Amino acid sequence: MKYLFLVVLYAIAFIGNAQDPLRFKEEIQALQEQYDTIYTPSQETIVFTGSSSIRMWKDVNERFPDQHVVNTGFGGSQASDLAYYIYDLILRFNPKKVFIYEGDNDIFANKNPNNIRKTIKQIINGIQRNDSTTQVVLIAAKPSLARWNLSHKYKRLNRKLEQIAEEDPAVAYADVWDPMLDGKSVKPDIFIEDGLHMNDQGYQIWYDVIEPFMN
Repeated sequence: MKYLFLVVLYAIAFIGNAQDPLRFKEEIQALQEQYDTIYTPSQETIVFTGSSSIRMWKDVNERFPDQHVVNTGFGGSQASDLAYYIYDLILRFNPKKVFIYEGDNDIFANKNPNNIRKTIKQIINGIQRNDSTTQVVLIAAKPSLARWNLSHKYKRLNRKLEQIAEEDPAVAYADVWDPMLDGKSVKPDIFIEDGLHMNDQGYQIWYDVIEPFMN
C-alpha cells in the first residue's frame, strides 16, 4: 500500500507539468525484466539511476565488485521522469544507498534550477518515506563540450544540489564538475564524438569522485 501511494502521488504530481514519462515505458519494462533475473533481494543493494550518463556507465558493476550494484539509468530522462518511476527504478530494490544523476537534461530543456531542486527534493522524500536509513548521493551535473554554453545554469543547479546535501545529513553531494575541468574550460578528451557523453577517461574521473561515497 505504501508503494502504491507513492506511485500515485508522483503520477499526479508530474504527469501534468513535465515531458510525458510514458515514453520510457518500454525501457523501464526492459530494465525490470533484466533485474528480475539478476537482482538478489537478500543482498544490500546500491542503486545508480538517472539519465544517460548513468545508463552508459557500462562497467559500473565491475568498478565496484564488492558491492551489489543495480544500474537503472534511462537515457534522456529528466528529474520528473525519475520521480514518476521512483518505485520501478529505486524503491523496489530497497537500497541502502542511491546515487542520482538528474538535472543535465532538465537544464537543456530550459527548466528553472529552482523547480529542478524541488523535484529532486520530492524524489529524496519518497526514498526516505520508503526507508529512512537509505542514503542518497546527488551527483553534480557534469560539464560537457556540447552544452558548455549553458555552464552558468549548470553551476546554479549544482549549488542548489549541494545545498540540499548541506541541509540533510542523509544526503551527500558528489562534485564531478570541477574534476572534469581543465582550468576554466571542460577537458576536451573525456567525451565520445557527440561531446556530451563520456568515454572511459571521463568515467575514470567519476569513479575517483564517487568511490569514497561507496562505504
